[in-house]
Amino acid sequence: MRQSCPTRVPPAIPMPFQNIDRTDCFIVQEERHTEQEIMQAAALWNAHGPDLFLRRGSIEILETQLGALLPAGTKALAEDALNLVRRYQRLSGTAEIRFRLEKVRHDSCRRFHVDHVPLRLLCTYTGPGVQWKYADSETIYETPAGWITLLKGQLYPGWSTKGAVLHRSPPISDRPVPVTRLLLTLDHPDACGMGRQ
Repeated sequence: MRQSCPTRVPPAIPMPFQNIDRTDCFIVQEERHTEQEIMQAAALWNAHGPDLFLRRGSIEILETQLGALLPAGTKALAEDALNLVRRYQRLSGTAEIRFRLEKVRHDSCRRFHVDHVPLRLLCTYTGPGVQWKYADSETIYETPAGWITLLKGQLYPGWSTKGAVLHRSPPISDRPVPVTRLLLTLDHPDACGMGRQ
């Protein structure tokens, strides 16, 4: 028997990613208690890595390009991100993936929205995670750092507004202590203008 979709249960209960193919399921979250080695690597990336690493390609290409610029001590972060790429590829069936690893120090996207993609995978390594809510509700959930969030976008086959889940970046500019979010986003290769180069 198949497990129910997590969109109508508390977000603390992780569900397998394959539930995303259900017509009534718009979000799947997986709880993770990220290893200390990965968290230390994320902190080092924040200190020494580029503000934005944005590429499209196969897993092999992404691994080569990411490996070419890894700051010292960040290998565990790269390995974790590439493992998520492999999981995303199995779900999406795409040969190439748009890979975005970004330091976010501002309110990057404050409005709740649905992405113009088939599927989007998000993982915030440092700082607060993605916020989300049902389209017909005002209750806002904030995802803990390290958790994996898989969201259906408007281009997912059979997507409809009924039961849809909206999301946004958490506002961070008004926090008393400056915050740097390290956010991994995985998408279809043509997402957000990433046309073939």
